[in-house]
Amino acid sequence: MDIHTIKKMEKKAVKSSRSDFFRMGIALFFMVIVLWYSFATNHSIPNNAFLAIAALFGAYMALNIGANDVANNVGPAVGSKALTMGGAILIAAIFEASGAIIAGGDVVSTIKKGIIDPAFFINPQEFIWAMTAALLAGGLWLNVATAIGAPVSTTHSIVGGVMGGGIAAAGFSIVSWGTMGKIASSWVISPVLGGVVAALFLYSIKKSIVYKEDKLAAMRKMVPIYVAIMSWAFGTYLMLKGVKHIVKVDFMTASLIGLVAAVGAYLIVKPMVNKASLKLSNSRSDANTLFTIPLIFAAALLSFAHGANDVANAIGPLAAIADAVQHTTIASKAPIPLWVMMVGAIGISLGLALYGPKLIKTVGSEITELDQIRAFSVAMAAAITVIVASQLGLPVSSTHIAVGGIFGVGFLREYLSTTSEEEKIREERAHLAEDKKILRALCNEREGLEKKEGKTKEDYQRITELYQMIEDEEDRIKAEKKLIKRAENVKYVKRDAVKKIIAAWIITVPAAAVLSAAIFYMIKGFMS
Repeated sequence: MDIHTIKKMEKKAVKSSRSDFFRMGIALFFMVIVLWYSFATNHSIPNNAFLAIAALFGAYMALNIGANDVANNVGPAVGSKALTMGGAILIAAIFEASGAIIAGGDVVSTIKKGIIDPAFFINPQEFIWAMTAALLAGGLWLNVATAIGAPVSTTHSIVGGVMGGGIAAAGFSIVSWGTMGKIASSWVISPVLGGVVAALFLYSIKKSIVYKEDKLAAMRKMVPIYVAIMSWAFGTYLMLKGVKHIVKVDFMTASLIGLVAAVGAYLIVKPMVNKASLKLSNSRSDANTLFTIPLIFAAALLSFAHGANDVANAIGPLAAIADAVQHTTIASKAPIPLWVMMVGAIGISLGLALYGPKLIKTVGSEITELDQIRAFSVAMAAAITVIVASQLGLPVSSTHIAVGGIFGVGFLREYLSTTSEEEKIREERAHLAEDKKILRALCNEREGLEKKEGKTKEDYQRITELYQMIEDEEDRIKAEKKLIKRAENVKYVKRDAVKKIIAAWIITVPAAAVLSAAIFYMIKGFMS
């Protein structure tokens, strides 16, 4: 290794270290500001020091939600090149914060998902310790998951934290094990449903557009229909999940609002697609371009809904602590002070900007290769699966649905590739068998000439030619064997990524619970 290469490596390492310190510095500055603000505005409240520490942990949790969970909303759009990394971060940050502030609600459940019974807490102080432990444990686990590149459910992280803190404080009887069973079932239900829906959408688009001989006519007919379906799905999804704290609507009303959005989208998109198709060629790559703008809208709307729903994972326990500190009682629901909501909204956006790119790359390109059509299918799965599951009463995780959708798209590609490649493999094997026959014939001819006595000049020339022909034939056979082996082992989904992510999903709740219990005992020992 020469001196110039070593210097380049050193410069790269120094640049990376500076970037890491810069990001860490901004994150720490945000957390210190939150700590200072809590002290400054709550100085008259007894036990305000513990509230300030809880605010610090809430800020840490919000940062980690942004770093890990938001990637599911924009990762497919980035992986398909519909959005640049910078554009995705900007859109997600704006819509995450908007969703949290506009539709995050003014009241939040203090016990996430009702997994523990607050009546078991005799001492409100221990409730405060348990919620503080849950916040820190959830944030720590998300930090670890982000570091190893595993997108996990932030809801499951805080659920595990609350469960662990509750068990440490009041024993195993405090936990609603039926609820925990439903949460555990979502580990299977969510990715399977997401994968099936995404695969069905991708196959539908392939059959109705990609596999057609006249792709341009198919684009003009089908793209507006798919955009209309997307508009219905996201209109319904946003009404049920994004603005539920502002306007209470039932499924039928939400569906009708989504239908109005679908009709409007169809009437707007139809002439736009007709005009755009005049400049496009009859190819799959040009069909992909028509799904770019819908994908950008999908990323924005998913981010808005995520901000409205998942901000509670950061501020729910914090709001519970603030309420318990102020009123020395334990409530099932607590009002959200504006400063607490801002901690969640700003923290999620900041965490995304500072540490989100790693998980965005994982979701967008390190599981399977995505183009706009595949990414659109994943986005549709994210919305439709939540709608269907909510109506069936099935417990689902938006993170698991989105990643499951990517799995589904990848495995469908493998299946379709396998079936379409089978004929080619048979042809290659037939060619291989013929080439082996030719090789044997050439070898037999060479051996016969080499054994011949009284060889002529022409015989020696032929032997030389045969050696070259045999060598060429052997090279051809080797190449054909490699081609067949490669075709037989097509893998569009990276198995190592799948194993790592599924393992992280399975251990999220128990890992956060163990961390939370340990932190609770540390707090209790310190405060006793």
